[in-house]
Amino acid sequence: MNIDKITQPFIKTFPGDFSGNPMQRNTPKVLFSIVDPAGFEDPKMIIFNEELSEEIGLGKFEEKDFDFLVGNNLPENVQTYSTAYAGHQFGNWAGQLGDGRAILAGEIKNESGKKTEIQWKGAGATPYSRHADGRAVLRSSVREYLMSEAMFNLGIPTTRALSLAFTGENVIRDMMYSGNPQAEKGAVVIRTAESFLRFGHFELISAQGEYKTLQDLLDFTIKNYFPEITSEGIQKYKDFFKNVSTRIADLMVEWFKVGFVHGVMNTDNMSILGLTIDYGPYSMMDEYDLNFTPNTTDLPGRRYAFGKQGQISQWNLWQLANALHPIIKDEKFLEDTLNAYGDYFWAAHDKMLCQKFGFDTLLESDEEFFTSWQALMQELQLDYTLFFNQLEKLDEENDLKLLFSDISYSFLTKEKYSKIEDFAKKYRLRLEKNRVSKEESIALMSKTNPKFILRNYLLFECIKEINSGKTEILDKLITALKNPYIEIFSEFSQKRPSNYDDIAGCSTLSCSS
Repeated sequence: MNIDKITQPFIKTFPGDFSGNPMQRNTPKVLFSIVDPAGFEDPKMIIFNEELSEEIGLGKFEEKDFDFLVGNNLPENVQTYSTAYAGHQFGNWAGQLGDGRAILAGEIKNESGKKTEIQWKGAGATPYSRHADGRAVLRSSVREYLMSEAMFNLGIPTTRALSLAFTGENVIRDMMYSGNPQAEKGAVVIRTAESFLRFGHFELISAQGEYKTLQDLLDFTIKNYFPEITSEGIQKYKDFFKNVSTRIADLMVEWFKVGFVHGVMNTDNMSILGLTIDYGPYSMMDEYDLNFTPNTTDLPGRRYAFGKQGQISQWNLWQLANALHPIIKDEKFLEDTLNAYGDYFWAAHDKMLCQKFGFDTLLESDEEFFTSWQALMQELQLDYTLFFNQLEKLDEENDLKLLFSDISYSFLTKEKYSKIEDFAKKYRLRLEKNRVSKEESIALMSKTNPKFILRNYLLFECIKEINSGKTEILDKLITALKNPYIEIFSEFSQKRPSNYDDIAGCSTLSCSS
């Protein structure tokens, strides 16, 4: 790999070098801290993303590159650091946070000039670890690697994963916060993104009253990551906020499209570029449930439930607006932009649902149709992904019992089948209002509804197998997630088996990693 081309944009741009002993503590008035990866004595490679490495400009992997992938014996040109940020966690101001187990190596530029930041996750403690060890366990690292790549191949903005390796260490974690800590295999993942800037970076600087630095960060962000913004003065910052709001709304619609539930949408987990970031207690939805949250820490309030993600993203944007107000200084503009967010989101959401159903345009009557569909899905506990896969096969000759019997997580009584029949009639009548052919309608559905999603039970089995030294499931999942709109392995196209219900680390997850 071409490691010598890695540079450090943050350090060259902002003041606040904190290169002393990186003990875990508050670092007021500081934007980043120089910190070295812990280093590992007996690491072992699990998987390396050759395609991504070539794409971002690092080139082909050679054995000598392995040290870099785990943060060992780094070359002199690589100056590693972690950043400070703040955030609202579960609706409450948490104050200073930061890269608690993420260490940045810098950025690489490919042949076309595109820049990509490179970051270790799980490579040791930083000043922002909040008395934690900065390590990561295998299960969380596998989940991050695979899900970020799955989202990329689904066409959803996301951070990406370059490599995954065992550290050779054991890490102590209380997975369900139940007072039962256990030793687990440690791992380190390298993730990449155009930028890892978060809402929280802007919140921290604003909360500290460092408005000149806040404006400098805004100028840096706009110049480097928002080339479409060409306005000047205050208008530039207004256009920036509008752009971020649109990106976040579009991201939420993409999550709804495939049934992704983030699980912990704190403002410090929101990318300023509108990327999916920080894959913790997430889940792809099995049975359709607007109130579903995979995160045990989110119970019983279910603040970050599937159906609330649009609402919470707007709430998070309100916090960003508060942080940027000292620069923008226009309450009415910020309020108008945020009040318009809901209209934009729902229009985009309903357009997306039209595509999932194969409708060529949105009709006024579709709101009622969508509402009745949601009620059917929840009452019958139908699998979100499989429902649309089966709907593509619906015609006048179908036996509805055969079509839908294996996609429900409840027993389908005669009464429930009659409700499916009623829906099928409504759906056929709605399709008659299309201005495109049936073939074109199905083609629209096929490119909108994935055939493969990375379900938690598959991840659970994959992690268990990697722990035992095997990679058969991992290899199959990598193949499947690269082609999510095609069915490659039929065994992956089934609802969650009942023996995985209520299994810790599968159906129930926590923020512990």
